[in-house]
Amino acid sequence: MALATTNSPQPDRPVRPNLAFRQVRGRHSPAEFAALVRRAAREIGERVSCDARYIGRVEAGEIRCPNYAYERVFLHMFPGRTLADLGFASRSSVRGRAARPPEDPEDIALALTSGETPEATEPYDPKDAYHSHEPHETHDNYEESDVLRRLFMTGGGATVAAAALGPLGFTIDAVAADRPVGRVGSSHAAALEEAVRRIRLLDDRHGADGLYRRAAAPLRAAYALLDAGATRQTTAERLHSGAGELAISVGWLAHDSGRLDDARSHYAEALATARMTGDPGVEAHAFCNTAFLARDAGRPREAVRAAQAAQRVGRALGSARLMSLLALREAGGWAGLADRTGAEQALARAQALFERGHSDADPEWMSFYGEAELEGLEAQCWSTLGDWRRAARHARRAAELQDPHFTRNIALYTAELADDLARGGRPDEAATAGMRVLDLLDQVQSSRIQGMLAGTARVLLPHRRASGVQEFLDRHASTPRGV
Repeated sequence: MALATTNSPQPDRPVRPNLAFRQVRGRHSPAEFAALVRRAAREIGERVSCDARYIGRVEAGEIRCPNYAYERVFLHMFPGRTLADLGFASRSSVRGRAARPPEDPEDIALALTSGETPEATEPYDPKDAYHSHEPHETHDNYEESDVLRRLFMTGGGATVAAAALGPLGFTIDAVAADRPVGRVGSSHAAALEEAVRRIRLLDDRHGADGLYRRAAAPLRAAYALLDAGATRQTTAERLHSGAGELAISVGWLAHDSGRLDDARSHYAEALATARMTGDPGVEAHAFCNTAFLARDAGRPREAVRAAQAAQRVGRALGSARLMSLLALREAGGWAGLADRTGAEQALARAQALFERGHSDADPEWMSFYGEAELEGLEAQCWSTLGDWRRAARHARRAAELQDPHFTRNIALYTAELADDLARGGRPDEAATAGMRVLDLLDQVQSSRIQGMLAGTARVLLPHRRASGVQEFLDRHASTPRGV
């Protein structure tokens, strides 16, 4: 497997420092200002992974125009100012490019990384970002897109072939022919980190079924970069961390689409990568997902042990929210063992740790973990223990709290609610919740959710005469699998 090294043409222009942005940072250090950006993002329900390095790149002029997520955050932080007031160039001047033939392999890869059609030369309206079927984030700076394209065109002996992926606006199925691996640098590490973010965003919107096989290509590319090696130790560490996180993301796609053996293999790969480089963050994440997988695979004792291992590793990271999630993973294992006391103790720890709030030590991948997810995971524990009333209460709250543009999680929590209501003897309410899930299946592709809904339908079969149940059963029966 090798990395294509050919650069595409770039306009000749000097990089100019962004003095206006440096001025608004004031007396804060780059790290302190990055923390303020992340806090402002949380205030408006946005998700950015801002750090001191990002602030430095903005001030150096490397990022001439922020993506839409950062734009919303900056305008929230500085009311009344425009992007131009903050020293940024107009989006069209940065992003504009002449249209190229759609068969161009670089455009095929561009569609993978940005969700754009090859002919697009202007961004979509940011007002529609949360209602689009495409990811609302774009590259932090568009000059990096050539590195991103080269990364996703890495491969051995394969050919480039475009295959449209349903509503995701996202195309890739193979990789470029063998070429010598060039020098691996920080831009490749940044491309790998961006790939992880994009996969997570698409999964949040649409579920895993349509993404899993497409995600194998960037994972192969990531390990090709590791094999090529990096000259700087800091870059090598970023590459290993990025490859580990990508393996976990691909493992989750396998998990959510019902490929449990594949998921186990990807998580083990991530764990090995983390241990080779002594990366406690990736190791804790791998153990966290292994615990979740073990619970779903009917191995509750393994779930408890993996969650406890994650807590031992993760304690040093200093994130109360991480420890809260890991306690929930442990609670799921205890529930699977029918140990109500163990589950209740772990749930109490999870709640207490969650209430400590966010911190700068929270891992980027935990952006999904808010109050809605806390409620959803607790609902799963009570459901496993057979306490349907309590499970339904938490599942209903999870669905109500979830941000509207995280469609997959809304479908998941509502499917959990439907099942808990059905098993708790409330078939009419279960049918209503089930219909809401069916309404979302044209946007969400998740075998896990479909499996839950199928179980609910079986439970409701004896209750056909209850209000709405027959309508739900008929519609469920007519809904194709894999929609």
